[in-house]
Amino acid sequence: MPFKRVAPLVLEVNIQLAAAYRDRLDPAWVEQVARAVLETEGTSGPIEVGILICGAKRVRALNRRYLGHDYDTDVIAFALTEGEGRSPPDGVIHLGEAIISYPQARKQAARYGHSLQRELALLIAHGVLHLLGYDDQDPQREPRMRAREAAVLERLGELAR
Repeated sequence: MPFKRVAPLVLEVNIQLAAAYRDRLDPAWVEQVARAVLETEGTSGPIEVGILICGAKRVRALNRRYLGHDYDTDVIAFALTEGEGRSPPDGVIHLGEAIISYPQARKQAARYGHSLQRELALLIAHGVLHLLGYDDQDPQREPRMRAREAAVLERLGELAR
């Protein structure tokens, strides 16, 4: 991966929670999950990442508009970084934004038999890993991404139970 730890991680997480989910999620928890991903990956900063947790209609509309897929999905990531070694003018690595469907997370948690908190942590990790360049659409690269997701959940411990 292009980002290696050289100093303590300086992180800005811009968290947006749709009004319907603001009383169900703690923004500090969302930030802890994003930080765990970046620390597990050994990234260095300063880094800025956006996390949006919203409804299924919004995620589906984004999926259709930007990716050409007219179906519900759990997470979409819009990466802003390209290539290795590019130094942004402000010195901050702007990774991009991970957009997560809260209703889809709830459905998947029930389907897989674990907590909504664990599913949301997994989806945040999945989205941020995409922003770091991981790919689960390529069968040869998918196992590495799944292993990194598992490492993040392990690092989170009780925060992802």
